[in-house]
Amino acid sequence: MQFPLKHDLNHSLIILFNNLKLWLYLCFLMQKKINIQNKKARFEYEILDKYTAGIQLTGTEIKSIRQSKARITESFCEFNDKGELFVVNMYIEEYAFGHHYNHKPKSERRLLLNKRELKKLEKEVESKGNTIVPLRLFINENGWAKLEIALAKGKKTHDKRNTIKDRDTKRDLARIKKAF
Repeated sequence: MQFPLKHDLNHSLIILFNNLKLWLYLCFLMQKKINIQNKKARFEYEILDKYTAGIQLTGTEIKSIRQSKARITESFCEFNDKGELFVVNMYIEEYAFGHHYNHKPKSERRLLLNKRELKKLEKEVESKGNTIVPLRLFINENGWAKLEIALAKGKKTHDKRNTIKDRDTKRDLARIKKAF
């Protein structure tokens, strides 16, 4: 039985230690709660109905999302000719270690819903002039990326002013309660 040289043993231990650090870091990233909000949508639109949809992503896209490097503030959803729902203008930053296999940051991404839900949403959008906006991007317990979307109606300017007034009064009441 041959024993490895001391140099080979040290080198093997260094590689093992580096792999262990990488594994622990990846476990930390998996445990971290990802919750990317679209606060602007709740202010700009009146939410009528909410849905949770899966997203069709590539490998580098999900890695960037797990690092919380995505934005959904300017994004919206639209149907294509085949009746599929896509999210447009969702920005997912390029993955740092992706090299030439990286994705495009602002490409359209397909949303995964049941046919029944898709038909209902398409009917609501076409007939009543509503829109579909993303509210929240998160990772569920199984590690899948999900997008919470809402069927919404645009608010008028006076509705936005009322929302601001209501928010200010709630804040003032909370401040008064805290003082007592």
